[in-house]
Amino acid sequence: QVQLVESGGGLVQPGGSLRLSCAASGSIFSIYVMGWYRQAPGKQRELVAAITKGGDTNYADSVKDRFTISRDNAKNTVFLQMNSLKPEDTAVYYCNAGGRGAIWWGQGTQVTVSS
Repeated sequence: QVQLVESGGGLVQPGGSLRLSCAASGSIFSIYVMGWYRQAPGKQRELVAAITKGGDTNYADSVKDRFTISRDNAKNTVFLQMNSLKPEDTAVYYCNAGGRGAIWWGQGTQVTVSS
């Protein structure tokens, strides 16, 4: 079993920045890919960005050139640096980890972009 704990959400003005962190614990040897999803009210959960253990990354088109995902394998932590935030980025952001046929989710952290 893997436990994921997110931090770093909050309220920010349009154009601002936030950095999300997600720390993994438990059976961390099982993890191959880690990422971030988000879910806005009335919408489906969508992939924001993902990174493999080897450092390969994948981004949603809507966040390319604004968000950067990174991973510290030694600390079992994944980060999401979010710049140039827009009101449409407002959502609950969920940390996700996958490996060996299993998927784990964090509890989610709220990101609100508003003036």
